[in-house]
Amino acid sequence: MKSWAQVHLPVAQLSQPLPQLFLTDSKTTHKQSLAKKEIYRMYVCGITPYDATHLGHAATYLTFDLINRYLQASGSQVKYVQNITDIDDPLLERAHRDNVDWQTLATSQIDLFRGDMLNLRVLPPQHYIGAVEAIDLVSESVSALDAAGSIYAVGDDLFFRNYRSSEFGNLSHLKKEEMKEIFSQRGGNPDLVGKEDPLDCLVWMAQRPNEPGWPSVHGIGRPGWHIECTAIALKYLEPVASQDTCIDIQGGGSDLIFPHHEMCASQARVLTGKELAATYVHSAMIGLDGEKMSKSKGNLVFVSTLINQGVDPMVIRFALMSQHYRLDRMWSDSLLHAATENVAQIRNALALTEVAPTTEVVAQIALALSDDLDTPKAIAAVQAWAQRSMKGSSGGRVQELTVALDALLGLAL
Repeated sequence: MKSWAQVHLPVAQLSQPLPQLFLTDSKTTHKQSLAKKEIYRMYVCGITPYDATHLGHAATYLTFDLINRYLQASGSQVKYVQNITDIDDPLLERAHRDNVDWQTLATSQIDLFRGDMLNLRVLPPQHYIGAVEAIDLVSESVSALDAAGSIYAVGDDLFFRNYRSSEFGNLSHLKKEEMKEIFSQRGGNPDLVGKEDPLDCLVWMAQRPNEPGWPSVHGIGRPGWHIECTAIALKYLEPVASQDTCIDIQGGGSDLIFPHHEMCASQARVLTGKELAATYVHSAMIGLDGEKMSKSKGNLVFVSTLINQGVDPMVIRFALMSQHYRLDRMWSDSLLHAATENVAQIRNALALTEVAPTTEVVAQIALALSDDLDTPKAIAAVQAWAQRSMKGSSGGRVQELTVALDALLGLAL
């Protein structure tokens, strides 16, 4: 599947090498440094294209865009893969509700998502893979799991034995009863009669009446959710046999820790004998005016809606970065208003002939980002610089800071 257009990534003018990047690993719950490497492999879970792109999506992809930018600015290459779940129950349900063809709905939302990512200046993945185009790949992975004795049938559907592994649960840190409850809320079926364990997950769904299906050695059907990402990540990121883990970073929103990423990791251990990722990184949730933002509440705020209303995409990006990616946070008109004013102030400072010293500010931005993507601290440094500049401080180079803001924070101001 075609990704969105390439975003220009300038080379930051750095007076010294960037500090080593530290990120909070959801598995260990601690900040840990990423080992210095020439090539990093990063997989970020994509959208199900029936409602794109709300601010929760945007916040997640900005988080991993910051990681991507930082690692590239450090001189490393980033192999970045993202999937798109272009066949799944929520997509079919929304298409049926709206009386529209599911493929038409998916195509329209994928196009919208691409445009939103481009407007927000998110660097595109090298591989942007739809579940539909990965049917054969998923089928091969299911066969490999079957050969390992990890698959069983319930009727015509195939399930993966998750809970057999003693490591299952090490990512989410949940008790089994908690897992069952969350699994039932997030696409699982813990109470299905015939399952060996409530937490075993679907890997191949036999075709249902009036639903699409694809031929495979497992019969006509379609992939389960979790195996889709596992198969795509292992194929397109080309894990190195000599490394201890398959990839370097597995990412997404915090709502994916369980069941999705827990189950992807479980499958990967059977398929490869290794842990899926060296570091699991998750972006927290976005709410609206004090309430959880969700489809069920009907209070999703969409990036395209804001842009159509005349909101500058850089203001949206700035607002989302003004709070830390690991903190559940609220979107509000006041947050948007503050971001609008702050961006205008920084732009005014950048337009001055004489500006405050910039080399130290660039170093402050880099140091803040190296510490688990501390964007509030990075932004505070830029705001303080703008205020000094407006008060007449001099000795800086506008170009130095302009390039750094773009290269490291993705802000084209």
